[in-house]
Amino acid sequence: MAPYEPEKDTSEAGELRAGRRKAARYAVPIAVAGVAAATIGLVPALATSGDPDLPKVTAQELIEKIAASDTQQLSGNVKISTDLGLPSVGGMAGGFGGGGGADRGEDGGQQGSAADPKSKLMELASGTHTLRVAADGPDKQKVSVLEDASEYSMIHNGDDVWAYDSASNEAYHAKDEGASSEKHGKGKHGKGEEGVPKGLDGEVPSTPKEFAEQALKAVDSTTSVKVDGTAQVAGRDAYRLVIKPKQSGSTIGQITVAVDEKTGTPLKFTMTPASGGAAVVDAGFTKVDFGKPSASTFDFTPPKGTKVTEADEHGKEGRGFKDKGGKGAEEFGKGDLNEPKIIGEGWSTIAELKLPGGQGLPTAGSGDVPPDAQKLIDSLGDQVDGKFGSGTVFSTRLINALVTDDGKVYVGAVTKDALVKAANDAH
Repeated sequence: MAPYEPEKDTSEAGELRAGRRKAARYAVPIAVAGVAAATIGLVPALATSGDPDLPKVTAQELIEKIAASDTQQLSGNVKISTDLGLPSVGGMAGGFGGGGGADRGEDGGQQGSAADPKSKLMELASGTHTLRVAADGPDKQKVSVLEDASEYSMIHNGDDVWAYDSASNEAYHAKDEGASSEKHGKGKHGKGEEGVPKGLDGEVPSTPKEFAEQALKAVDSTTSVKVDGTAQVAGRDAYRLVIKPKQSGSTIGQITVAVDEKTGTPLKFTMTPASGGAAVVDAGFTKVDFGKPSASTFDFTPPKGTKVTEADEHGKEGRGFKDKGGKGAEEFGKGDLNEPKIIGEGWSTIAELKLPGGQGLPTAGSGDVPPDAQKLIDSLGDQVDGKFGSGTVFSTRLINALVTDDGKVYVGAVTKDALVKAANDAH
């Protein structure tokens, strides 16, 4: 039988927090040059072949095993599926094919590069994608997003960072800030704490370990953590670490991390919503090899005729890796959206913000938007009332947001009722 362990009580929270802080310092070696990207997910039906009989471990020991994992070499395939329950709006996010990631200028013309990693990696936030990954230490990583008739690759090899979109035949090139950053005490090749090249460390997790590290940051007295049996993932024996909110009101039901019994590397990450149904995010290896990849895996030369955009040139247009919004985005951040006020703690945390001008969404009869546009806005949300007045709740399977008529926004991975209560309490 697979080993099971009783749920941890809050007296162990300090030990768990210490373990997860240590775990959070270890980055997934697969994070390509600036790919610290993204979302959460793997096929719900990853190949499993029964529960292996493994030595019993505690949750604390398993967290420490993840923290001690120092996997530097691997290759394999990762499948990511994300189902946030968002409405499908054609053209909202360009596909990997056809250079959909390029930005548009005010005149409608194309700016930047279709191979820009930031726009490409954000596309992992919806649907199902297959990634081919490889890593050989902190200076060599590659991630390829495989599509039916095209491939998008990000390659980090020494001081060079390349992104190539085969559909548009465009490439994006950046230099790792090695020597200058080292002089300023920023570490080898300008990498941050997690070993990702400076300027490319990202927003969207793309591997099970990146997702697991984010989840471990949430482990505190509001969290239940236990080892819940074993599994096989990509042909390897693994322990199942289950993380659950103790608080009511969260939209997150539980997070399950399959941890490799030999290496301590997270092999699969699954987040299920409190409402039930399919996973919101399911990410994991379908194939993995911890041997040294071939050196040629990380070689890249732009094919003949490729349009190459240099990161420095892209940045001059106000569309660089680090700040795609340029000066405009900076001014917007300072003058319009205020710093969020945090309400609550743990899994029930809600952020409160104020919209520019202190006004909410247009309402029926206001004449601020055409009637058809007003119908669309109304159809996307639910009207609610309370001590705060009235407003609209926009919902996904994970994140919900309440926009009040007086221009306040309450957002979090919490239920609609929790948002309304927070708005009422604020008044």
